[in-house]
Amino acid sequence: MTGFAQVKGELASESQTGTSLASSPAQNDGHLTFSLSLKSVNHRFLDLHFRLPSGSDSLEMQLRRLLKEKIARGHVEVTLNLGRGSETLALNRPLVSAYIAAFRTAAGEFGIPAEPDLNAILRLPGALDDASEPDAAALESAVMARAGEVLDHLNQMREHEGRTIEQELRQRMNHLREAVKSVQFQRRNMLQTYMERLQSRIQELLGASADRERMMQEAALLVDRSDIQEEIVRLENHIQHFLGLLDQHGEVGKKLDFLLQEMNREANTLLSKTSGLAGEALKITEAGLVMKAEIEKSREQVQNLE
Repeated sequence: MTGFAQVKGELASESQTGTSLASSPAQNDGHLTFSLSLKSVNHRFLDLHFRLPSGSDSLEMQLRRLLKEKIARGHVEVTLNLGRGSETLALNRPLVSAYIAAFRTAAGEFGIPAEPDLNAILRLPGALDDASEPDAAALESAVMARAGEVLDHLNQMREHEGRTIEQELRQRMNHLREAVKSVQFQRRNMLQTYMERLQSRIQELLGASADRERMMQEAALLVDRSDIQEEIVRLENHIQHFLGLLDQHGEVGKKLDFLLQEMNREANTLLSKTSGLAGEALKITEAGLVMKAEIEKSREQVQNLE
């Protein structure tokens, strides 16, 4: 199921009071802020992707363990962004001095009258250091303290979507059940039509000399093989089982998907047994097509359930 949640927090720099969490969010100077966001989209399995600062291996392992405990399915993106206050940058003097010295050496060696551009130098990698790089343990502690909160927000959004999908699936099952009832009602007409068609065909092939009793026995066997009562019963059972799983809640997505595959198989068999029939029996074909449409729409929604 899809969802998004985000929490924000901050850490005090080592030059502050020594606590890892700042006491006042309004005072950002000298503090490191962070935002932890979770975004989930539909997926058949649990697929976790992390976008964390370098050196966050231990934090990633803890987040991964927590997410596996709380989420069973979905493509989940975990993003941790760090923000720094206005007093957290410092000049990397040794590196800047080395850049300037190398520039002047090259200018003198090639006889080029030029002076280094400070703006260009400060844009070089490493020219400005982070004066308050967070301690890995402090960052891990601060983030994990809020991880449960953001995960709860994400699951609340996913549960809301799940309830909406559940309502739609129940409506689909009601439509499917009505189609099955329609097929059951038309079944007797279908059997009569099939018997009449067989009689006409056999008489045409064998002529008047055919043994009528033997002919009727063979026709009865063929009709029995073409009976759709078994498919009707299985469909009714699958629908009842499907609704029972929805009542259980929890992780039912894979089970529901399997049931829908079985329903689709029964609907295909039903249609194959009734193909080529005319008259009132055509209503069975129409109902069978309605079944397949409802099953397919249900399968699309079940892919979104955990």
